[in-house]
Amino acid sequence: MFLTYNRNHNFSPILEHVNATFNQVICSGASVFVIHNDSIVLEEYIGKQSNKSEARIVKEDTQFHVASVRKSYIGFAVAYAVFYGYIDSIDDPVLKYLPELEVSIWQDTTIRHLLTHTHGLHQKEQTVFREYPAGQNWTYRQVGIDALTQIIKRATKKTVSDIIHELVFTPLGFSESDWYAHRNEKLVDVILRYGDTQWKTSESTAGDKKNMYVSARELAFWGYLHLNQGYIGGKQIVPKEIIQLATSVHSPTAIDQDLPQNGFLWFVKDLPAKKSEIGSGVPKGSYQILGNTGVTLLVIPQENLVAVRMFNSFGSPEGYDYLSDVRSFGDTLMSCLKIQSFNV
Repeated sequence: MFLTYNRNHNFSPILEHVNATFNQVICSGASVFVIHNDSIVLEEYIGKQSNKSEARIVKEDTQFHVASVRKSYIGFAVAYAVFYGYIDSIDDPVLKYLPELEVSIWQDTTIRHLLTHTHGLHQKEQTVFREYPAGQNWTYRQVGIDALTQIIKRATKKTVSDIIHELVFTPLGFSESDWYAHRNEKLVDVILRYGDTQWKTSESTAGDKKNMYVSARELAFWGYLHLNQGYIGGKQIVPKEIIQLATSVHSPTAIDQDLPQNGFLWFVKDLPAKKSEIGSGVPKGSYQILGNTGVTLLVIPQENLVAVRMFNSFGSPEGYDYLSDVRSFGDTLMSCLKIQSFNV
């Protein structure tokens, strides 16, 4: 995939925003990549891939650990399974595909609940338990993601990684996006807070674990594929229905409207919501995915825009408000567009 680089200084406030965040979080490197009206208007790389004295500087091919941004790829794989009939409906019960699960715990939980973080389940060690009735609240829990990757494998006989490589990475020639069993020179170190014990790695390459690394440009192109509903370079690379499924609101209608609204794991801007993770100035129909390493991918179809910011931090240091910062990232983008409109 090739887009022309046409630096637009109206987007300089976004670079300033990323530099400000870089100086607030605990990290060694960062990058920012913005596509607007089918041109690359901002592309910058900051710092080094680790804190080691001999560390490689952050470059175009540097791959950042994307943490929960990986869920956009899982959501895509579910949309693929629905579109091709491997999954009959997202309102199917989870037990239809994973009958070995504990019936008393899972019986009221559907695939929709997993996709929208409304399943109400939690897990400690090997024990899964219910926090609240399915569809009645919103909580960001790993147990739902684990169930989704198992359903994908059971229904399609393919892993998340298989599906993504077959439909996207191979046709588009992506070589800087993958799940890695072992480190290589292009992968950043994740810089942990002092005493952090929550960081875990994996050697799975099936797309089911938290070991996905992506370059800023390929994450932006992933967003650009969605922006264009699967149509790239004069070809329909992915059926548009898959993208539409993944990026439309599917949250249960009975849920509190001030809670975050989700598509297939994407956060989607719909009605105004106090607890939305998308900036208040970002228009309806936009969608975003976030990671605990500071990585953010925001797609704004109304403005024909895709924006990526990447850091190699983990978690929020004292005094740093992650959600406020990521909301202001989107709002700063919108202010850049107003500057552009004024200058035209």
